[in-house]
Amino acid sequence: MAQDLLILNGRVWTGDTANQRAVAVAISGGRIVVVGAADAARAAVSRDALVIDAGGRTVLPGLIDAHNHYLATAEALASVNVRFPAVASRTDLIQAIGEAAEVTPPGRWIRAVGLDWSKFPDERLPTRHDLDEATLGHPVIVYHVSVHHALVNTPAMRGRGITDAVQDPPGGHFVRDEAGRLTGLCLDAATDLILPVVVDIGCHGPNFHTLLPGEDSVALLAAASQVYLAAGLTTVCDPQVTRRELRIYREAAAQGLLGLRVALMPLSNHLDDFAAVGIAPPFGDDHLRIAAMKLYADGTLIGGTAWFSEPYGALGEFTGSTYWQPEQLRDLVDRAHGNGWQVGIHTQGDRAMAMSLDAIEAAMRAAPRSDTRHRIEHCGYPTPDQIARMASLGIIPVNQPNFLVDSGDDFLRHLGQRAHRLQPIREELDAGIRPVLSSDAFVSSLRPLDTISAAMTRRTRNGEPIGIDQRISLDEALFAHTIDAATSIGMEDRIGSLQPGKLADIAIVDGILENTEPERIGALEMWMTLLDGEIVWTTNT
Repeated sequence: MAQDLLILNGRVWTGDTANQRAVAVAISGGRIVVVGAADAARAAVSRDALVIDAGGRTVLPGLIDAHNHYLATAEALASVNVRFPAVASRTDLIQAIGEAAEVTPPGRWIRAVGLDWSKFPDERLPTRHDLDEATLGHPVIVYHVSVHHALVNTPAMRGRGITDAVQDPPGGHFVRDEAGRLTGLCLDAATDLILPVVVDIGCHGPNFHTLLPGEDSVALLAAASQVYLAAGLTTVCDPQVTRRELRIYREAAAQGLLGLRVALMPLSNHLDDFAAVGIAPPFGDDHLRIAAMKLYADGTLIGGTAWFSEPYGALGEFTGSTYWQPEQLRDLVDRAHGNGWQVGIHTQGDRAMAMSLDAIEAAMRAAPRSDTRHRIEHCGYPTPDQIARMASLGIIPVNQPNFLVDSGDDFLRHLGQRAHRLQPIREELDAGIRPVLSSDAFVSSLRPLDTISAAMTRRTRNGEPIGIDQRISLDEALFAHTIDAATSIGMEDRIGSLQPGKLADIAIVDGILENTEPERIGALEMWMTLLDGEIVWTTNT
């Protein structure tokens, strides 16, 4: 049994609209028993309770990231970092891979994460020949920052038996040069054919379900958990899980190495597997549970495959693409909904949004049920009418405003005025929707304070405004990263706010949030993180 704890002298933001501010929190048996005044909190715990003097710091419910690829992020943290600005040119890329090759045994895979070639000075797409210049002694994967695309070198192609004769799969594309030769760049579902994947997912999404020889994924999760806890995160929802990830998460939980609460969104390629054995959410416990079913409508904004009604790009060169025809997506959603699943559909462009909303509405009409909580992942560019439809259908938009920082300058260049309505969180709130903030890590920063700052400021990496009228307040951002995020994974009765009876997940900021300028919030650090009423991370960890 966990020791009683008493948090005093805090600026407690509870997430409970009926009792939003307090100065003390009492914890017993891993649960919150009192939130309020110091005297009441003291009276609720034993005499030998551990007293934590918060020193006037902001005390929050444990932060929840409802769209975070936890395992993939753990693996990315152990991979070669090719993110901007560390890699800002083709020369930087070759150098980074070359340095990794020098310390990697010959023949072993090299994985790099976070490449954004739109930041390269000439914007020319990199090719396998660039990677070949770095090494021909190792197969190499370089994931695009969106994770929807990947670049491989010639040894990787040969190892997978890929030749110029390969055909594009449904929902994917192999980039070729003027002579029709493969460049090594594969988009969306084409990744399924060219990478060392361990699960064939067909055209159900981008395939980053790789397993490199000698990699201990459970150990990587255990190491990554400390990074997450240091950011104040106590719960994440992994939005793309196959049998590979489910096995690793189960192993980590069995060994006590999961580190935080994890909700899982199985990919739609497993829909029939779950239906065959009668499993639907909620399924699991407070530490590892199955949540929604993940589906894909279109591709990615930064990769040019988001499906818009009007072309985009500096020259209008992008039209976008879909993983499914509308009737195919409708069938998947109908079967998932009919089997009791909440769905979460990756949707960026307005044309894809229409397809996703049509599919959800048709499924709800065919099999009415209450409290479906269907989700739109990313919710990149919904029109005002589509936002109204989401409100009427009770759909939860799961946003990632960090994208506006990381890629906002590219969005402004490629989308023009349309960029100012990307992730229209203010409009969602005004329509009566309770949107959710998340990171999409490993695509973007996993730190919730970065996400909150991005939602409040709406500024690009270069400081340009991008949809300033869509800014939200600190309170709105906190709700979206706590209780509303908990609602999106069906756990609002146990986590997401500091209320008596709830699990004692708490994040203490090393500062005062309400006294910090929005653009400086991301610079704040956590001071302490509690999970189940136990201190799991402090600044001295």
